[in-house]
Amino acid sequence: MKTVLLAACLTLVAAEAQAISRYDPTRMSCGRVQATIARQGAVILRYQSKRVPGLPLYDRYVQSQQFCTMGEVRTRAYVPSADAKSCPVYICKRVEVDHFRRRIPRRH
Repeated sequence: MKTVLLAACLTLVAAEAQAISRYDPTRMSCGRVQATIARQGAVILRYQSKRVPGLPLYDRYVQSQQFCTMGEVRTRAYVPSADAKSCPVYICKRVEVDHFRRRIPRRH
């Protein structure tokens, strides 16, 4: 019984460590959006699309490369904020590698 209780507690702690905060950037200034990402390392930003009414957009935004997984790179992105149409932030993007494309030296 003690083993089961200990395992349940460890699972709960691990789940809390994986929790990520969610924010609406359109209710925050651009500086506050950037400061929140810097403070927490990674957050989910969710907002409504300007082009398609009613369509929610969201993604995971990160402070640095260390929050990206292997095979991803930190890339600049932009989100709307309360005071800016395009607030600069960063996302992790998977790197596409074409293993079949080879460089063939050109003959002169």
